[in-house]
Amino acid sequence: MTEELAEKAGRDEDALRREHIREILLAINRGDSATLGRLLDQLHPADVADLMEQVGDKTRQLLLRFWGRDIDGEILSELDEGVRAEVIALLPEEVLSEAMLDLESDDIVDLVEDLEDEQKDALLDALPASERVAVEAALRYPEGSAGRLMQREVVRAPEHWTVGEAIDFVRTNTENLPEQFYHVILVDPKMRATGYVTLGKLMSMPRSKPLREVSEHSFRTVPVDLDEGEVAYMFNQYHLISLPVVDAEERLLGVITIDDAMIVLDEEHEEDILLLAGVNEESSLSDSALETMKLRLPWLGVNLATAILASLVIALFEDVIGRVVALAVLMPIVASMGGNAGTQSLTVAVRAIATKDLTGSNVWRVVRRELLVGLLNGLAFAVTMGLVAQVWFGSAQISAVIAFAMVVNLAVAALAGILVPVTMEKLGVDPALASGTFVTTVTDVVGFFAFLGVASAVLL
Repeated sequence: MTEELAEKAGRDEDALRREHIREILLAINRGDSATLGRLLDQLHPADVADLMEQVGDKTRQLLLRFWGRDIDGEILSELDEGVRAEVIALLPEEVLSEAMLDLESDDIVDLVEDLEDEQKDALLDALPASERVAVEAALRYPEGSAGRLMQREVVRAPEHWTVGEAIDFVRTNTENLPEQFYHVILVDPKMRATGYVTLGKLMSMPRSKPLREVSEHSFRTVPVDLDEGEVAYMFNQYHLISLPVVDAEERLLGVITIDDAMIVLDEEHEEDILLLAGVNEESSLSDSALETMKLRLPWLGVNLATAILASLVIALFEDVIGRVVALAVLMPIVASMGGNAGTQSLTVAVRAIATKDLTGSNVWRVVRRELLVGLLNGLAFAVTMGLVAQVWFGSAQISAVIAFAMVVNLAVAALAGILVPVTMEKLGVDPALASGTFVTTVTDVVGFFAFLGVASAVLL
């Protein structure tokens, strides 16, 4: 009963959402700014950003014309990069300045770092002088580093303070506090981070308690030039909620919070999924057909080259295929099974590499396991396809050939699925980048060669 009510509530919520969006689109078409503003104010900034990404260019331009002066900085930070650049180009400078006033420095950096120089300068000019200095300093750090990810707004306290002194400081400096923070970071006289105290501990301890005595054991720092992927891994691995960023002298520069780390993790996973499919990570639903074609064309070309390679292997055995038509019927099964088995192994390997579960210390154990899995699956499907081929073509020889090919191809597919990404990672190449293409090539070439080669020896 509870599940039925939950399902009905979900359906009702979806219907209300669709009706709400329909009313927004009608208000845009009518040019009704008042109604449009009222309807959009009821949505979360992320939902407004989704709406702006999903409508066409013309509708988006009308929306900005009738409502753009009320746009919020959070909406801009939620937008896809391509749409964000278009929206920023259409907004007046004073509107941009107002929209960015309530954003933290890391969100402003995220807004401007991918823009063209002209748009970037326009946004920076719209910032107050102190904010601009902080953003420009962050932009000098390498792209994808902790320096780009951190926010400069930090709550710090001398390490010799007591809990009461820290509480009084926080309460009397509300205007200078970040919008959200989870720790008070302790610093020594040289501004080096030495620990941090959670707000929960700060509120629950006696005022006379020294901050040093209630600092967290989980405290660690990251260098400002550390890759953001490594930063996100630390959050996930050590269950952190914030992480101080330091320079070469261990001086505190800023802090990275869990919300930003989770965005990086999400982006890393999304990038791996796209790359496994041979799709450029810059692809977006808002891209034009021509832009999308240009991004996808290179890897389709690589796939064509590898497909030709597999075809050349088949061409070596055209004589036996011409004499035994059953081989042409069974070849797609060999290729399909090998490709699927390789993809399974590859997906597990890429994920394990990304999460650092697959390392030099356990790689050969995993290779042996995948090989055994491939052999066992190959034997299972060898029996299955042997029986199918016997019933289908009435030939024990064809049954033996397809059974042998199944064992070889599934074993090789499992090995290729683990060894190709591991090798690419050793070479410093993203293992998700082209592993799928190479694994498919290996399984096709080996599968066809084993199947047709044995068929030539047995049937001719």
